[in-house]
Amino acid sequence: MLLTIGSLIIVLGVLIFVHELGHFLVAKAVGIQVLRFSLGFGRPVVRFRRGETEYWISWIPLGGYVKMAGLEDEGMAGELEGGASATPVDPARAFDKQSLWARMAVILAGVSMNVLLAFSIYAGVGAIAGVARVATTQVDSVTTSLLPEGARSLATLAYGDRIVRINGDTVRTWDQIVDRLLDAPEESHLEVLSGAVRKSLVLHFARGDSLEHVQVARALVPLLPARIGIVYPGQPAARAGLQSGDVVVRAGGDTVRSWNGMLRKIWSSPGRRLEVTALRGDSLVTVTVVPDSQTETDSGSPRPKIYGLIGALQDQPTVRERVGLGTALRMGAAQTIGQVGAVVTSVKRLVTRQASVREVGGPILIAQMSGQVARLGLDWFLNFLAFFSVSLAVLNLLPIPVLDGGQAVFLIAEAVLRRPLSIQLRLRLTQAGFLVILGIMVLALVNDVLRILPR
Repeated sequence: MLLTIGSLIIVLGVLIFVHELGHFLVAKAVGIQVLRFSLGFGRPVVRFRRGETEYWISWIPLGGYVKMAGLEDEGMAGELEGGASATPVDPARAFDKQSLWARMAVILAGVSMNVLLAFSIYAGVGAIAGVARVATTQVDSVTTSLLPEGARSLATLAYGDRIVRINGDTVRTWDQIVDRLLDAPEESHLEVLSGAVRKSLVLHFARGDSLEHVQVARALVPLLPARIGIVYPGQPAARAGLQSGDVVVRAGGDTVRSWNGMLRKIWSSPGRRLEVTALRGDSLVTVTVVPDSQTETDSGSPRPKIYGLIGALQDQPTVRERVGLGTALRMGAAQTIGQVGAVVTSVKRLVTRQASVREVGGPILIAQMSGQVARLGLDWFLNFLAFFSVSLAVLNLLPIPVLDGGQAVFLIAEAVLRRPLSIQLRLRLTQAGFLVILGIMVLALVNDVLRILPR
């Protein structure tokens, strides 16, 4: 419990501080008077003043704000931000007195800092510790339906076979296998160790057909332990009692030898009771899980049309591979962009009702996830921090008054109309936006409670 609470404090504290620091620094840079910098909402628990700015740590730890001269204090939103500041306002340094572009820079500085934080984590970890690679070259199985004609020799690979060389180059991780297959010449040679027997396989790729390389890389399934990483609260795995670190050894009465073997048992059991035995520390625990039913839309997926899902991620064995600074920066940028796309897709699915609003989570879910990733190790924790930072950035850009996206919309309207919206209109819209955010927070808290309650 203490680890969960501590992890939550670190995650929320870092992300809120970085976001508000962006607003604060850019506001100061363009000459806006900053009246208050607060972590949290409501009345202060800790407060002090330095120069013209009050610094607060407030009692509602669900966000933060930077109060600038010229922004409205009236109504519910103003009360949420602790009311008016006692600092005398300099009208010449009010927010509304600055140029449109200066104000837009201030509004977008918070989300920019969150994206920058995520990029810094991804790139920094890669540059300092190296890039995580899947630590196996053993084959679990081969999806023969994906193999092009010239790669049919791969169908002879058996469970546990180890790929040791590709075109004369030694491979030590699964990522190296994939990279070399994607860049393989038209005739390629694989050296494989099958028990004590060493054998060679020859692959022939059609000239200029990159799709064949992708199909071969997808057809090979790595042999990985059935060790569970994150267990999503409220999902079948969590309801059944499976935990992070559990290694599944039996499912549905059959021995489980790998993560892929466990997945296939789960995929084939949608909506049906499945008895699962897992190694937890030095003890075996047996639980009954009922996988949720999902519909597969990817025609190239090995999953059946209707498959089971339990809501648990894999904890893969990894090693760190040192890379140059340039590579780390490129990979950090790619990871950040990928996470932005993933969060945007999730929001789109909620808005278009492709996903249930029951997926929306609040502080309890964040605490549960923070505690899990902290127990799994520093790698997991930093990746979660980066992902959550991106999520905060994207959600703050939603066009809802009170959020940064809503304030940006006000400025865009001003640019189009060539005059600012009236204070009365902005106030009414801000109060409406506050009610929307309050409704989302209530929904998230209700969902959090429902995930905890037994079904």
